Amino acid sequence: MNNPSGDIQRVVYIGTPEIAITPLLKIVEAGYEIPLVISGQDKRRGRGSSTTPSPVKREAERLGLRISSDINDVKSVHADIAVVVAFGKLIPRDVLECLQVVNIHFSLLPRWRGAAPLERAILEGDRSTGVCIMELEETLDTGGIYCSMEIPIGPYETLRELQKKCVGEGIRMLLQSLNSGFGDPVAQEGEASYAHKISTDELEIQWGSSSEKILRLIRIGRAWTTIGGSRLRVHSAVIGDRKDLNPGQRNGVLVGSGDGEIELLTVQPEGKKIMSAGDWVNGLQGKALGPLGHG
Repeated sequence: MNNPSGDIQRVVYIGTPEIAITPLLKIVEAGYEIPLVISGQDKRRGRGSSTTPSPVKREAERLGLRISSDINDVKSVHADIAVVVAFGKLIPRDVLECLQVVNIHFSLLPRWRGAAPLERAILEGDRSTGVCIMELEETLDTGGIYCSMEIPIGPYETLRELQKKCVGEGIRMLLQSLNSGFGDPVAQEGEASYAHKISTDELEIQWGSSSEKILRLIRIGRAWTTIGGSRLRVHSAVIGDRKDLNPGQRNGVLVGSGDGEIELLTVQPEGKKIMSAGDWVNGLQGKALGPLGHG
């Protein structure tokens, strides 16, 4: 279903993670009524029985909005359109038939359909990504494109920095479309690729890889390695100038890679807070710890 006139007042919002908070806030600030927010179910944390709401649910509660985790509740609400941002689940056909459903997707489709498009773009060394406002279909990110914008990826840009840029442009395009109408979607063209969710195992640094590949992994966040049987997260690093260390061999804050060295900047030892790599090295107090990646 399409609403080309731009006469949109009531917007159902569907989203779950932190990246979906700002679009919700901007839609509210723009004066649109939000009769319902759909977000993922509360998740159990730790070994206890307590659960934690999704970032979007928490923000919707603060705003005093009606919230549900059941996508079928959309069918009982009077609304002009539904906006999806990183919901994490496919929308069933009967919901899509109720009203127009559009999605902010953070890639230039059909490249990087799926859950982690920005992460995959960084890992693959893509020089640019983009944002699409698209129609939603039953199948994963296959719908037509209403509008899109290419966004460059800087060589040292982190995932969080890239997300901020893409979210800002996505919100701008969405609000413009809500105001003036979406028009007719254009079918995707080109070869599709899929951005599967990043697993914890994928985030382990392989020190035999090139320095560039290791740095890409660190840039998306939560990269980790091991030392002395404990896990060490690497939050930021740069490529070093020297090439006299073997892969995983450590000399102070320098660690050998497959083709050179990585200089650690900020790290987080297991059970501790983020700290500078220099402070971490000083805190080792001469302990005979092995090379990184050799738990």
